Amino acid sequence: MWVRSTLAYRASFVMTVVGNFAASSLDFVAILMMFSRIDALGGFSLAEVAFLYGTASTSLGLADLLLGSMDRLGSRIRDGTLDVLLLRPVPVFAQLAADRFALRRLGKITQALLVLAWSLGRLEVDWTAGRVLMVPLTVVCGAVIFGAVFTLGAAFQFWAQDAAQVQNSFTYGGNALLQFPPTVFGKDLVRGVTFIVPLAFVNWLPALWLLGRDDPLGLPGWVDFLGPAVALALWGVAGLAWRHGVRAYRSTGS
Repeated sequence: MWVRSTLAYRASFVMTVVGNFAASSLDFVAILMMFSRIDALGGFSLAEVAFLYGTASTSLGLADLLLGSMDRLGSRIRDGTLDVLLLRPVPVFAQLAADRFALRRLGKITQALLVLAWSLGRLEVDWTAGRVLMVPLTVVCGAVIFGAVFTLGAAFQFWAQDAAQVQNSFTYGGNALLQFPPTVFGKDLVRGVTFIVPLAFVNWLPALWLLGRDDPLGLPGWVDFLGPAVALALWGVAGLAWRHGVRAYRSTGS
């Protein structure tokens, strides 16, 4: 329904997609401006930073396209409209994910994919079959991890009722963090996004293996391949949190 509504005004849809594309491009323009003055950032070249940017932004873009509307849960809880969704013979999770589905987010995904493709053509990497496979696997696992974080943030709103910005700090804020090399951040922060909120598995750790870089925390090499396992485990936690939140919901009482 929302896709049909969006496409009903084709010119407006095209303009919003182009606007979304242009707005998201500003982040990479800032990186280009930085590299106009420097040759490397934290030991990473422009192509390597562009690879980090492309993988993180594509993963977030896919998760945002599918689950970005989950942050509306808090407002639905406050005004009581969540009760309407509970009465329908469709899972509440699916209804919230589809609520006001924003097809314009394809502009951000397209921009991130273009940067990723540009970086792949300039990386000084020996492209074995394993490294080629690692690129789509990184993007997919990253999208799954971001999707789990979206779900955990939505589940938290069953109790907080106004925690959309807390969720955004880990999703959009996490994306801004992952666009830059882990070597430019303090080790305590890197440990936090590796062992507490495992965003490092979105692209940092697989990128270190693909680019032949040393892990700043000195972790064993096999950790770089744990992205799929971490994504599944995080979704397991997110699923449990979501089910518990739905069961704990008591409506507004109005």
